[in-house]
Amino acid sequence: MDDYPLLNLFLTMLYFFLWVMWFFLLFKVITDLFRDHSLSGWGKAGWLIAVLVLPYLGVLLYLVLRGRSMRERDITEAKEQEKAFRSYVRNAAGPGGSEHVEELAKLAEMKRNGDLNPEEYERAKAKVLS
Repeated sequence: MDDYPLLNLFLTMLYFFLWVMWFFLLFKVITDLFRDHSLSGWGKAGWLIAVLVLPYLGVLLYLVLRGRSMRERDITEAKEQEKAFRSYVRNAAGPGGSEHVEELAKLAEMKRNGDLNPEEYERAKAKVLS
């Protein structure tokens, strides 16, 4: 291989890519293993040993045999995170936000009708927003 330095570079890049890909898949599989509540402890230990001892074959077998349930767990977790995020935003925003909007809309309507002059409108708006 010393006669082909470009081929050596290509093979080195390929090995590096495969190594990084294996680590990515390894972490994905391990997180999925510990997230799965339907699998027993012995099953998790067996899969973990298979994935670590047979690097590529273990990961590929896991993806083939348990890939569908892995996807379902990902979807379930994403929905739970979305629900938690929405709940957090609702709690952080606090109640009564729509009351201020309605009151400001009434003030703007009164200003458009000429019932309030600009100074009165600004004072009332500042009072609502404070």
